[in-house]
Amino acid sequence: MTRLPRLTGKEAVRALGRIGFQIIRTRGSHVFLRHPDGRVTTVPVHSRETLGPGLLRSILRDVDLSVEDLLKNL
Repeated sequence: MTRLPRLTGKEAVRALGRIGFQIIRTRGSHVFLRHPDGRVTTVPVHSRETLGPGLLRSILRDVDLSVEDLLKNL
């Protein structure tokens, strides 16, 4: 199993955008993303704070994406 990268929320949103996710709305510091096939997730974008490993795994589980696929799109 590949180690999780240390990403900020902004980097995670950018990587998900390359996969095809679009920002549907923002509420405070949380960005809501949706893929055309119906997958959705929420990413907190706090300035210069990295996402914790549990939260990043939860986001990857929401969007049905492996760590390797995420690393390819960074």
